[in-house]
Amino acid sequence: MLSWTIPVKGEPIKDKNGKSVYINARYAIAMDAKTRRVLFQKNSYDLVPIASTTKIMTSLVALNYGKLEEKVVISKKAATINGSEVGYKAGEEISMEELLYGLMFRSGNDAAIAIAEGIAGSVENFCKLMNEYAYSIGALDSHFESPHGLDSERHYSTAYDLALITAKAKEIDKFNEIVKDKEISAEEKGFTRAYNNINKILWQIPEANGVKTGYTGGAGKCLVTSVNIDGNDVIIVVLNSPTRWNETKKIYNYVKENYEFKEVAKKGENMATMNINKKNKVDLLCSENITLPLKKGENYVKNIVVKEDLNNLQIKKGESIGKITIEDEKGILIYQKPLISSKNINLSNNKKGMLEKLKEIFK
Repeated sequence: MLSWTIPVKGEPIKDKNGKSVYINARYAIAMDAKTRRVLFQKNSYDLVPIASTTKIMTSLVALNYGKLEEKVVISKKAATINGSEVGYKAGEEISMEELLYGLMFRSGNDAAIAIAEGIAGSVENFCKLMNEYAYSIGALDSHFESPHGLDSERHYSTAYDLALITAKAKEIDKFNEIVKDKEISAEEKGFTRAYNNINKILWQIPEANGVKTGYTGGAGKCLVTSVNIDGNDVIIVVLNSPTRWNETKKIYNYVKENYEFKEVAKKGENMATMNINKKNKVDLLCSENITLPLKKGENYVKNIVVKEDLNNLQIKKGESIGKITIEDEKGILIYQKPLISSKNINLSNNKKGMLEKLKEIFK
């Protein structure tokens, strides 16, 4: 399970010369996509309308529940929806993959309705999927009433939740493939039309690889961006920001100038050794590479924790038997990941006194 620091107040941004920089956005956040560590935030836990950045969740649900090759018949409801549109006509048959390009490139509300109807039969049923999925990934302060994000009373999220949703979406290769592109021809994918991406940040920051714009009267101008820094994606969200492109670049520069990514552990690395008895021991291995965004000069502490119910377990090789936790200088948890067993373990003959010896098992 992932854990991360949630700062209470927004941290002031300073440029490389130490001068304070004002961020012209009511709500903002920068989050490392891999570890979910918050690198900067401003009012990022406030419930607010989010306009078409909603479509990140729409894409996430579609990629989890839909089939890219499946054809969807455009309904009259989809073809006549208000707001931004691709221009699909009622009765057209469009593949789910093409609809996702229409959704994320052109911010098509018609694409959003078609996706919802194609996957769940109705917008209402699709929104149930959106809300259930949001809850399952920890986006607990979000509620969706539509797949497109037009203003409505009970349609809201937070900058923090949007970053979390985007980080989850970026675990899917197809999502990354779609949102990073600037244009796609009809011939290239066998689509009914060509698509040009309206997300200007892809041109303004060379390292940007997504994600989504948004605007309504209630939400203001919004932007969710993914930027690659030293091989690691950082999610930047600005909501209700009149100058969203510039504010995103300010936050990007702040992260780049003040943070560095350090490899803390490698996949398969032996983090500790546990004595089972006089003759047998087992290594606790890191389950994946751990690279953390740390403030330049920031120190951290690694701790190893073993499951307390090991007495009652027969453990298979590769099964979780503990975790590595990483804390900052103040003792605040930054990140945690499972540690796995290097081999099969039979504890049936080692029950007596094991819990009392947990503090003595490492060397």
